[in-house]
Amino acid sequence: MSPNRALLWCGVAAGPLFLAVATLAGALRPGYSPMRHPVDSLVLTGAGGVQVTNFLITGALLTAFAVGAWRELNRTGRAGPTPWSLGLSGIGLIGSGLFRADPVGGYPVGSPEGSVHTVSGILHDTASTLFFFGLPLACVLFALRALGDRRPVVAGYSVLTAIVFFACFLWADAGFRQNPELLFVGGLYQRTALLVGFVWIAVLALLLLRSEKAEGPVTAR
Repeated sequence: MSPNRALLWCGVAAGPLFLAVATLAGALRPGYSPMRHPVDSLVLTGAGGVQVTNFLITGALLTAFAVGAWRELNRTGRAGPTPWSLGLSGIGLIGSGLFRADPVGGYPVGSPEGSVHTVSGILHDTASTLFFFGLPLACVLFALRALGDRRPVVAGYSVLTAIVFFACFLWADAGFRQNPELLFVGGLYQRTALLVGFVWIAVLALLLLRSEKAEGPVTAR
């Protein structure tokens, strides 16, 4: 396997790894509700290191994929800003692992129902914003590229992903801010956004892998 194919496969692996670890960790935590609580809250218990590691590894995989995407897209023309947006998303996940999230929604058990704000939590939220804004931006940028390549289905799918992802992110954020209509489904909307976003990343990675296989490995520059 060529080095660039290995980088592109990181994009396929990132989503399943992140979602599987977060789902299993959430199922094992007393008082944790995946419907209500964010994935970020999984770092707050005694086994929080598992989710911290999940953030760091997934962020590293996504950043590696961004490098592979840049190399593959650059070979067939100008890579454009799409890989940079993907890299920004990966850095956001790494930052989310480096800084501890604040309690929210009464989790961990015994914490206030409302949001608690600390310096670490603010830094965590800032880092996660890089992911939740960087990924839909990458979708839109790649859609524009796909339109230029006369691939309307890929472009439409990318735009739809950006819309659904960002809408679910906004609904999740409102739920975590204790909006009474979304209070008990914030976690569900966040997970929907993550699922939709990671599926798009995997699809993009597979498209680039097919392109790389059809045209041969990337040559050294």
